[in-house]
Amino acid sequence: MSRNLTNPYADAYVQTSVQEASPHRLIHMLMEGFLGRVAAAKGAIERGDIALKGESITKAIAIVGGLDDCLDMEKGGELASNLRALYVYMGERLLDANIKNDVAILDEVSRLMREIKSGWESIPEEFRNGVSA
Repeated sequence: MSRNLTNPYADAYVQTSVQEASPHRLIHMLMEGFLGRVAAAKGAIERGDIALKGESITKAIAIVGGLDDCLDMEKGGELASNLRALYVYMGERLLDANIKNDVAILDEVSRLMREIKSGWESIPEEFRNGVSA
């Protein structure tokens, strides 16, 4: 089966998951998607699959853009501002990784996202509904 074919059952599951997810869960899903795309890019570099590397990094950059779009700069204050700067940095590093085929850069952005994700997951349950950074 070609990797370009989609699985309609998986697509339906993802669509349902997104529709039913809380805002907190949606951000979590974006972070997980980012980590998956970066891992795919790393594997693609190691295998010499330049097309998959470019596609995976492009999707990771789009996810970082989506996370940035979710920031509420008015309510989020300094935290949102710091996250925005970090997302911009990560996007730039992903471009560098794409140009240089550098897995060390991919490891760096994965580590950064895992740290952000860890903080996100530590938000107490009572603050998760309607939360925005």
